[in-house]
Amino acid sequence: MAPCCCNHCEGHADGHHDHAHGEGRKPHVCLHILFSAILLFAGIGLHAAHAEFFQNQDVRLLWHLAAFLPVGLPVMKEAWEAMRHGDIFNEFTLMTIATIGAFYIGEYPEGVAVMLFYSLGEWFQDKAVNRAKHSISALLDVRPETATVIRQGQEARVNPREVMPGEVIEVKTGERVPLDGNLQNETAAFNTSALTGESLPRNIHQGEEVLAGMIATDRVVRLTVTKPFEQSALSRILKMVQEASDRKAPAELFIRKFARIYTPAVTGLALLIVLLPCLWSLIQPSFAYAFDDWLYRGLVFLVISCPCALVVSIPLGYFGGIGAASRLGILFKGGNYLDAITHINTVVFDKTGTLTRGTFDVQTCEPAEGVSKKHLLQYVATAEQSSTHPIAKAIARYATANGITPLPLSDDTHELAGYGLKASMNGQQVLVGNCRLLEKYHIPYPAALQTAVGTLVVCAVDGRYMGSLLLADTLKDDAPQAIRALRELGIANIQMLSGDKQEIVTNFAKRIGITQAYGDLLPDGKVKHIEALRKDANRRIAFVGDGINDAPSLALSHVGIAMGGLGSDAAIETAEVVIQTDQPSKIATAIRAGRQTRRIVWQNIVLALGIKLAVLALGACGMATLWEAVFADVGVAMLAVLNAMRLQRIIR
Repeated sequence: MAPCCCNHCEGHADGHHDHAHGEGRKPHVCLHILFSAILLFAGIGLHAAHAEFFQNQDVRLLWHLAAFLPVGLPVMKEAWEAMRHGDIFNEFTLMTIATIGAFYIGEYPEGVAVMLFYSLGEWFQDKAVNRAKHSISALLDVRPETATVIRQGQEARVNPREVMPGEVIEVKTGERVPLDGNLQNETAAFNTSALTGESLPRNIHQGEEVLAGMIATDRVVRLTVTKPFEQSALSRILKMVQEASDRKAPAELFIRKFARIYTPAVTGLALLIVLLPCLWSLIQPSFAYAFDDWLYRGLVFLVISCPCALVVSIPLGYFGGIGAASRLGILFKGGNYLDAITHINTVVFDKTGTLTRGTFDVQTCEPAEGVSKKHLLQYVATAEQSSTHPIAKAIARYATANGITPLPLSDDTHELAGYGLKASMNGQQVLVGNCRLLEKYHIPYPAALQTAVGTLVVCAVDGRYMGSLLLADTLKDDAPQAIRALRELGIANIQMLSGDKQEIVTNFAKRIGITQAYGDLLPDGKVKHIEALRKDANRRIAFVGDGINDAPSLALSHVGIAMGGLGSDAAIETAEVVIQTDQPSKIATAIRAGRQTRRIVWQNIVLALGIKLAVLALGACGMATLWEAVFADVGVAMLAVLNAMRLQRIIR
């Protein structure tokens, strides 16, 4: 850890504050601060009023010692503990030396003030950190401690970790879902705010997935558990949030290195301020050296030197930015990504599930000559029944509505990325996918299919074309707004990639104002496109996707953004930013959050360094007192913390 307050202030920023003035003892700290403040200001008043008894030096010393001990002893204890572990250059040691020196030269009120205002600043910093952590702490507290599982027809309350996939759990109205599962009820409404940041209820239908963290709002529901507790959507999100503070932004890493050099350097300078004039007086007898005066200057310099404002406020700024963004359903996996998103000048979207709803509906079902609609649907629905792709779900709904029962499916079903599925049914080889799939296997099909506007699913059995289904996707409501918002942020290079036919992609792009749209791309085609963009060293790319096939492109971009906290595990694991609300307009919000956080952080750096350097110079020249030194240390730290806390209000 860095010297001085790096060690301590890291505790603030990371929420592991276990010092004497930590959260657990806040009530005592408040009383100690209040008691010391009353004695200090009463003493200043008595001295100003020339109270007779207060003119006695011993009385003044005892009075100010009584004011000092409640706030000074905890700091001196911390200084001793730190020195025992080899950490000499820390804020506790600096404050202790400064206070002892002030008492030595008879500046009792200033000695008390150093500790009093330091403790007050620490208390305010604790409050600021706790406020910045509030939204994340609230998220951490939503995990249910028990689950009602149905075993042998009886309800049993157990730890969610004891429930296995395949078991049935019951969630009563107002309760939070403890595990991911599929809904058994015909329909039910859920509050999804813990996962998405949106408080509007969401209606989920039978067989659809319900995620841990949602709240049943209108009825008792039963779910078939699909994942163990550790793999639930909520656990995955919490893990990402908890790990976010470990990934430091460049400014944080710089301040760590800076403090390691800065603190010992200024401590040495404070010592030189006391010693050099003494040496000069030996060389030049005409120079009058007063030890107490130069010691006072050194003490002032020492108090000012502590870089607490920087080491506290910068991590707090990034932590506050991450917390404020998480309230809006935007998860940054670290402060480094919050910083990286500020440099983005190119945004590349995948189409399906990102700018479009990804909820397809079958528009037409066209069997080939001599093939019945029933047989065509049966083959397609059977091949797609194990897939979670939105197209597969749409086909399953359509088949069920038409009374189609799937055929037995063998175990050798294969997904061909960018093409479709290859399966075996009743000894027959069935191909279901796009036209490229039939071309790959040299199966002829009607040329008219090439001009169809929509998402086309074709089927072939044992090398014979069986027919096609035409599906349509719809734009998300805020897709046009998302593009406008990005352009308002100065991002002119916005592109869309898709595996759909170019005609479909071009049609969607025109509707939302994107001029660069590329279709007919396989997953490796998207990767090659990103690689081509990266050849320009000045280009900083954000790729936005939601599917398994998007993971390579997410990894290759400078900032990968996964759409939907409910999307593909691979996409969410690979991405640096997760938009839980599934709204593309939140991408602009994420960029604004990064820019606002960076602006606040640099404001704090300039504020802290500017004031400290000015007061350091004044202190070395004897033009600043310990009161100014206290402001330059604790006051500036408090101002920086208050400035960082603004992120909770301005990120929207």
